[in-house]
Amino acid sequence: MFKTKITPLALVIASLSAPASADLIISEYIEGSSNNKAIELYNNAPTSIVLDGYTLGLYSNGSDTVGNSIALTGELAANTTYVIANSGAIEDILSISDTTSTVTFYNGDDALVLTKDGIVVDSFGQVGVDPGSFWSDASAQTQNKTLRRKDSITTGRTDSTSAFSPSDEWVQFDIDTFDGLGSHSGSEGSAPEPIPEPEPLEPLVCGAEKVLINAIQSDSSASPLVNTLVEFEGIVTADFQDDDQLKGFFVSSLAADIDANPLTSEGVFVYFADIDVNVGDHVRVQGTVEEYFDATQIGSVSQVAVCGTGLAAAATKITLPLADTTDLEAFEGMLVTLEQPLVVTNNFGLGRYGEVELATERLYQGTQVALPGDAANAVETENLLKKILLDDGSTVQNLDPTAYPTPGLSAENTLRTGDTVNTVTGALAYSFSLYRIHPTVAPSFIATNARENAPELNAEADLRVASFNVLNYFNGDGQGGGFPTARGADSEAEFTRQEAKIVSAISAIQADVVGLMEIENDGFGEFSAIASLVDALNDADSANNYAFVDFNVDQIGTDAITTALIYRTNKVEEVGTAAITTEAPFDFSNRAPIAQSFKSLETDEVFTVAVSHLKSKSCGSASGNNADSGDGQGCWNEIRTEGANAFANWLDSKPTGVDDEDTILVGDMNAYAMEDPIRAFADKGYKNVVAEIDGDTLGYSYSFSGRAGSLDHAVATQSLLSKIVAATDWHINADEPISLDYNVEFKSEGQQSSLYSESAYRASDHDPVIIDIKSEITLTPEEQTPVIKADQVFAVDENSAIGTIIGTLDFSDPNADESPVVKFITSDNDSVSINNQGQLIVAGEIDYEFENRITLTVQAQDSVGNLSNVEKVAVKVNNLRSDDDNDAGSLLWLSLLLAPLSIVRRFKKK
Repeated sequence: MFKTKITPLALVIASLSAPASADLIISEYIEGSSNNKAIELYNNAPTSIVLDGYTLGLYSNGSDTVGNSIALTGELAANTTYVIANSGAIEDILSISDTTSTVTFYNGDDALVLTKDGIVVDSFGQVGVDPGSFWSDASAQTQNKTLRRKDSITTGRTDSTSAFSPSDEWVQFDIDTFDGLGSHSGSEGSAPEPIPEPEPLEPLVCGAEKVLINAIQSDSSASPLVNTLVEFEGIVTADFQDDDQLKGFFVSSLAADIDANPLTSEGVFVYFADIDVNVGDHVRVQGTVEEYFDATQIGSVSQVAVCGTGLAAAATKITLPLADTTDLEAFEGMLVTLEQPLVVTNNFGLGRYGEVELATERLYQGTQVALPGDAANAVETENLLKKILLDDGSTVQNLDPTAYPTPGLSAENTLRTGDTVNTVTGALAYSFSLYRIHPTVAPSFIATNARENAPELNAEADLRVASFNVLNYFNGDGQGGGFPTARGADSEAEFTRQEAKIVSAISAIQADVVGLMEIENDGFGEFSAIASLVDALNDADSANNYAFVDFNVDQIGTDAITTALIYRTNKVEEVGTAAITTEAPFDFSNRAPIAQSFKSLETDEVFTVAVSHLKSKSCGSASGNNADSGDGQGCWNEIRTEGANAFANWLDSKPTGVDDEDTILVGDMNAYAMEDPIRAFADKGYKNVVAEIDGDTLGYSYSFSGRAGSLDHAVATQSLLSKIVAATDWHINADEPISLDYNVEFKSEGQQSSLYSESAYRASDHDPVIIDIKSEITLTPEEQTPVIKADQVFAVDENSAIGTIIGTLDFSDPNADESPVVKFITSDNDSVSINNQGQLIVAGEIDYEFENRITLTVQAQDSVGNLSNVEKVAVKVNNLRSDDDNDAGSLLWLSLLLAPLSIVRRFKKK
């Protein structure tokens, strides 16, 4: 998201370049009740003009930044008007309008500027000035009034920053005066002559000859009876007659009138609220068949008669997915029901318009799950068959409370994409090029995709790296002033709300290094945006000490936003030199790369973190190979791909001066998982971490037009990828309604409170990516060497059988995972051996009489050849013979010794 800033000086310069007279001027300004707002433009030239190049821009609340705008196209005939209306205006305005646009989301204190190719040709109000609630003078004011340009004014007011006095060029009419809209005809657009009263109508007769609803609808996309006055009958199935609703009701055919053609609808919308009807009424209607923006309806209703009450019309069951996107035309205007689980896929319009898109499953961007081209386009073709829009039937914007979820959207009671509903029943309508269901029964949503806390650090990990898009974090002058800024918060109060949510999110992530995108590019001084954010983090998280990487420049590149790196000084420290580059292709479009190396204070693991923000998909001036080729990748794909290749090459050059292969690049790549830039990174050796861990590309960090996908990625070298034990997107933003963000625009005073909390949810529009890393601990040779405990003594019985296990050595192996002990080297004795597990085993005859204590010399050796110190191990031999056995043995030996003496004596006697 960004807002373009045009300074007052720029507008003055533009006005000096304006022509002396302008063919196109603002001729009428309607600031009526509710959403009754419209702007009329008038071609006062004698010939037609081409509208291409003209833009009408809105400057809200004294801002010099253009907010909503509309680029005009087509051709406008001489002396004719072009009316731009608020989509929520009443039919009297919409029926005259040429288009609807958010540029009409103005109040009496907002300025409008009409430009031609960037040159101011007309203006209303004073850009850069907030007059309070309105501009006024003695004869006119800009709030709750209709103002028409004086006939004498034929040229535009080209100085949009000069003081504005309405009555100088405008004539005031009462609030909700629309009778001159679309006709800048003279006399300051005075009202036309009153229309004579019509002749009295003959009362309707129930049961008389009639046209059937299925004949009105027919089996084609448009009714064959357009502009025909008809009378028909049916049962009221949905009542939306209130002023803040559709101002009409839906009617379905009587049972006897239903035909056998499955392609003809049996329902129609009646745009009429003068006579109150109720669901279940049998009515007869007289009116004209219309195709209102391709929707068949009955308008210009002259009479409605209630023929009966209390009837019931059964809802027609329909299912998704469709066989063809036109299949729902056969049910337009009917009461329908979907009795199947449906998933919320788009809640962007929930708070503003009461709209929620439902589908059979979560829908993905084609290029998130398929290769660009035919495969990706086929995914989107299938997506269109799987979805339907749920519309609250109200024409009021920012309804308080919202229709869903019950009892209304709030900061705590959210409706996330991924949540589900099992049944939807309502009237099927077509408007703004979409089929939609206006519920007649409040849908009951299930929090299938409930919020989750930040993921805990993986049990194996000791480092965490994350990315976070901080959604145009601009801190004014850093001292409480300087608002509004080029982007981001419009006031200090909004900035306070924004900062609180971002701080909640980042502090909850508990990452050791965080790569940031979309932070103000105002350097690294005391009052810079990055300094402000780090100060706020340290105030909120007393257990850690955050710091930012200072790149020692006033700005990184030339864009208003930049990337940044913050880290926890109690966990890691900077090593090497913080690096940036602004060489092509980073001198235009792609933001300048940044990188810094870090070392873990706990394990001495060294790694490099880089941050990327590649060119967005918005087309703007895209041309040639950067234009949208229709393959699903949008505009600027070539320059993003060039950026990916160049970024990888830059990282390979070790820009921080640290010669280490462990590199991770995080950021907003503005490319989905299967697009060329992400595949270019992979070809260069930088793999998509989340996809590698998940084994698929179903992860997502962003939601656009009801399609999920990852614009935010972490890509890593193989050496670092091998150390990553967990990777995920924390879904605090993409799934949440935009109404829960920090902005106060388009919210009532009550909603500014009820829709806001300081929690992490909807802190941005992108989800953070979180990566957990297990350090590779580098041991010294001493730390890797096995150790045998000294002076170990074992015991064994004499005469134990060979193979008897005597015991197990007490030894330690500090690097067992990498280089385990593989053998024990023994010497000094062969009767005992030691196997590879350290078990002492009888290897020969053991005799107590021969040796009652065995001594071994032992060393342990690991798989890489490290040897432990030499240790002596003793084995005591247990004597198992009794004392009597010992005495008998002694007498035997004595007898043998004395035997020769006895023989000698015998020889002497002879």
